Amino acid sequence: QVQLVESGGGSVQAGGSLRLSCAASGYAASSDCMGWFRQAPGNEREGVGAIDSDGNTSYADSVKGRFTISKDNAKNTLYLQMNSLKPEDTAMYYCAADGDACIGVWVGFVPSPSAFGYWGQGTQVTVSS
Repeated sequence: QVQLVESGGGSVQAGGSLRLSCAASGYAASSDCMGWFRQAPGNEREGVGAIDSDGNTSYADSVKGRFTISKDNAKNTLYLQMNSLKPEDTAMYYCAADGDACIGVWVGFVPSPSAFGYWGQGTQVTVSS
């Protein structure tokens, strides 16, 4: 059974940093596609970025240069390093996984939420001005 558990969310002032983690069990983070998404109240879930099995990453324009996705295959864990946070980054952040979702990531395409079959429960990030 696949389980994804996010952690690391919290409250931070604008300009600060947070690192989110997503621990995967029953799933090989090294061999498949994983992504980060976020959803603010009243908004649709949107892609933050993704990482494929080769380590290629893609990012939404709104987070490029500020956020970094990485994974530790030995720990089967996905990370999202968020720097220079802005109030508009406030949202629930979710990690997701799926074997076939990362088509195009290597050229910068951010997969849609509908491409992922496995989801974590989310972790809240709140950025105050």
